Amino acid sequence: MALGIRRGLIEQNSILRDRKELGTNIAGLVMYLMLILWIGRNPAGGGVDMTGFMTVGFVAFTVFSAGVMTLPMLIAADREEGALLRLRMLPRGVPVYITGRTVSLTLHIAVHSALMLAIGGAIGGVALPSSLYGWATLIWVLGLGALSVIPLGAMIGVMLPTAKAAAAAVGLPTMLLMIASGVMIPMTMMPAPVQWIAQIFPLYWQGHGLRAAFFDSPGGELHKTWELGTAAMVMGAWAAAGMVLAPWLLRRVTRK
Repeated sequence: MALGIRRGLIEQNSILRDRKELGTNIAGLVMYLMLILWIGRNPAGGGVDMTGFMTVGFVAFTVFSAGVMTLPMLIAADREEGALLRLRMLPRGVPVYITGRTVSLTLHIAVHSALMLAIGGAIGGVALPSSLYGWATLIWVLGLGALSVIPLGAMIGVMLPTAKAAAAAVGLPTMLLMIASGVMIPMTMMPAPVQWIAQIFPLYWQGHGLRAAFFDSPGGELHKTWELGTAAMVMGAWAAAGMVLAPWLLRRVTRK
């Protein structure tokens, strides 16, 4: 665990010094700013305006995309270059690698989310959680949400041969799931079959849990109530399954 944390800190420091990565992150924040300025304070239902709704949705999608888009491309690139094979020859190499990637992505999620909320609060008038309960909900939803998708991204990454193949394989499904999961458009506007399918995946519950942290009224939710217990169970199930399967799959693939 100590080696994995150290590796993750080194990776994150390297990313922060990479101008290309920094430019990509800044571009994403600029796009978010332009979108909330364009959308304005139009109502989204349940006493929530579109700026607040989309800000929370962007934070949820940041967590999800880091796990199922960024991580598979990183792992596929490491596999293509032979880094995973070399790591497997070291004692505890694969677990340390997974831990390091998890730490690095968690730090990326935390920094990106904090900047987004700061921009939304300063320019879009997005109110931060108003109670200790809201902050606690925000922290555990972000943490459990990250754990529910990072192992999934690791499994996707090891099954794809190259970083380009990973980008092509996960790009379109992720965008479709973003639309269907109600993080950018209220779920009540979706057809019933789409609503049921979306609730299988962790992205819907990440958005639901974050809205519970930021907003008082659940009037815009599907069942008009906060279902944090169900959110914890669904995200926890994805996290548990992924943490069992990801190391086994990584070892199996590198062995071949």
